[in-house]
Amino acid sequence: MNSVQIEQKSYEMPPQEGISIAQFLTVADIERSARYYEKVFGARILSLGDGNAPGYLQFENIWMILNVGGGPTPDKPTVSLSVPDPNNINSFLNLRVADIQACYRLWKSRGAEFITEPLEKYGEWRCYIRDPDGYLIEVGQSTTVKYG
Repeated sequence: MNSVQIEQKSYEMPPQEGISIAQFLTVADIERSARYYEKVFGARILSLGDGNAPGYLQFENIWMILNVGGGPTPDKPTVSLSVPDPNNINSFLNLRVADIQACYRLWKSRGAEFITEPLEKYGEWRCYIRDPDGYLIEVGQSTTVKYG
């Protein structure tokens, strides 16, 4: 078995205790992005926001927050949020899967646009998807590498 259980916890968004982790994406259109993650990956839409509120998704064992960009605010006075330049990325979502070929076929049939087919590299198979806003999503399956 490749898992370690330290203690039983229930993770909720928003958390009732402790910490829950969410991936925040700045998007051009909240509903378009939410529907993409719902259609391609089976994410569950919790909220599409209303006016200035972000959208929330549950995507497997993480939550995602989707919101449009904007300029500085009092709590981040020098930071502006915008959708990424698809050719200059400094972070990406990394999905580790048990069967990359099955995921590739399924997600491609649901509209995912892969940059390449899965390729073998560094003891794993991997490929990349771009979402509607240009975010990069790595899909990988370990072959010889074990973690934990």
